[in-house]
Amino acid sequence: MSAPPSKPTVTEREARQVAEAAREQDWRKPSFAKELFLGRFRLDLIHPHPLPPDEDVRRGEEFLAKLRVFCETEIDAARIEREARIPDEVIAGLKGLGALGMKIDIKYGGLGLTQVYYNKALALAGSACPAVGVLLSAHQSIGVPQPLKLFGTDEQKAEFLPRCARTDISAFLLTEPDVGSDPARLATSAVRDGDAYVLDGVKLWTTNGVVADLLVVMARVPKTEDGKGGITAFVVEADSPGITVENRNAFMGLRGIENGVTRFHQVRVPAANRIGPEGAGLKIALTTLNTGRLSLPASCVAAGKWCLKIAREWSAAREQWGRPIAEHEAVGKKISFIAATTFALEAVLDLSSQMADEDRNDIRIEGALAKLFASEMGWLMADELVQIRGGRGFETGESLAARGEKAVPAEQVLRDLRINRIFEGSTEIMHLLIAREAVDAHLKVAGDLIDPDKSLQDKAKAGANAGVFYAKWLPKLVAGSGQLPGTYGEFRHGIDLSKHLRYVERGARKLARSTFYAMSRWQGRMETKQGFLGRIVDIGAELFAMSAVCVRAELLRTQGEHGREAYQLADAFCEQSRIRIEELFGRLWTNTDDLDRKVVKGVMGGAYTWLEEGIVDPSGDGPWIADTTPGPSKAENVHRPVN
Repeated sequence: MSAPPSKPTVTEREARQVAEAAREQDWRKPSFAKELFLGRFRLDLIHPHPLPPDEDVRRGEEFLAKLRVFCETEIDAARIEREARIPDEVIAGLKGLGALGMKIDIKYGGLGLTQVYYNKALALAGSACPAVGVLLSAHQSIGVPQPLKLFGTDEQKAEFLPRCARTDISAFLLTEPDVGSDPARLATSAVRDGDAYVLDGVKLWTTNGVVADLLVVMARVPKTEDGKGGITAFVVEADSPGITVENRNAFMGLRGIENGVTRFHQVRVPAANRIGPEGAGLKIALTTLNTGRLSLPASCVAAGKWCLKIAREWSAAREQWGRPIAEHEAVGKKISFIAATTFALEAVLDLSSQMADEDRNDIRIEGALAKLFASEMGWLMADELVQIRGGRGFETGESLAARGEKAVPAEQVLRDLRINRIFEGSTEIMHLLIAREAVDAHLKVAGDLIDPDKSLQDKAKAGANAGVFYAKWLPKLVAGSGQLPGTYGEFRHGIDLSKHLRYVERGARKLARSTFYAMSRWQGRMETKQGFLGRIVDIGAELFAMSAVCVRAELLRTQGEHGREAYQLADAFCEQSRIRIEELFGRLWTNTDDLDRKVVKGVMGGAYTWLEEGIVDPSGDGPWIADTTPGPSKAENVHRPVN
């Protein structure tokens, strides 16, 4: 057996090539969001709103009823926040309910819930205690069950899924102390040794890692004569010799989560535990996240519903200047924003989840947009609730209770939600990921034109292909159904939502024109225009959300369930969204991006260090990034499986 390879050193171009090779290259199914970015408003892909089969609804509702009782009687959120730990008896109770197996097929002992009901369950559990929602989500959305469901062999499924469904908690290990969203620099190694691989390395922020029984580990396999090597996925027993959980990390929020640092030293993993072929690990990780990311919008929907409830109750009880504060416009606008946005987030989540269940559409962009939009808007809603509550919003629930008031943990929800803008792809990374998919059609026909490594012959061929594509595509962006007053008339029932759908159609074409113009202007430098790309994606997210709320409102109207109220909320959200969209369109071309780059250069060059004078830095000593040199652990093992 050879020694573990040293940490890889890669160029920026090599890093992009690794990421590009891992992404799904083809579009075998239609995608509403992909078409939206291309200027084509395919309402037929989402309307009428897809619905789950009756049997799925029955099983889902039965489990939600049981889970609600458990959440109301067995979960003490204040205790979990105070002790920074989910009690073992709560975890045992979740196991007994079958909550570990919500997404696992019935034949493996799971509940076999749909994505729709899995997310409803996560929202319910997360509303009782966000840390409990994270425990369940990390185990099933990105832990062992999901990659095995998509890529595992029959033997692997038979061996591991029954355990995951009832008894074993799993975790997903990709991030390293010096490796975040740049997996090309992954340093954890897996060296083939007979019928096993030997793992060495350190993984950071391993959610569930402290209590996990099974791990999904991404490691780099050296290329050999018999194997292609590359980043590879493995199922690893958490109690294997050589594995040490060196630290249980603590955070500003989600204090109950079991998140740690895990070291591997000469850990032997059977080759039979490899998921997929060598080199497929990153693709497995990214594909798993396509639907796995929908768990974060579920937590944001739950938070929005709670924020709305507290805002309503508090704003009716609290009076200022002779009137309840809700009747003052400054507060009322915040309440309207929370209500409309909660409706929108649930519309986006349910639509994306149902499309995932039906498997008729490719939802890689929809899932990413849902995660991006929900994490940003969820944080804003919680922030507005804290503002509505005033000083009580900044005060802890425990302190409120101690002086005789209702223990409303608004500040905790704000802290707990903050991580969603970082978890499973930060907002900045999501912007780049979605932007890459949004311009995929352009790169396929014109990519060689801006690739410096391509020959003149390749560029000439690409130019010809691009000419044919754009000759057909560009004229379709000039006019469309959004300019006809009677279009989408079926969305006009007392309140007119058809005007918003026409706006979406026009906005999609404008978005596509803006993207094309930017590619023509910047060509190969387009990938460096991250501010521009982020705004393009944010516009697409708003347009997607507008579409979802209109379709959901019409569904509720036809079902006779709060149809008029749903139309009111949809109308309010769309009007608010349109203001944000217009601002984003304006900022595409009127912004401070160039000036910002100059200031950053000055900051990093030390030109403004005088501005940092006059303070005391309370930070402790130590390196910015911990040492991850392979070797035996020198720390106490804080791994504590829950039996």
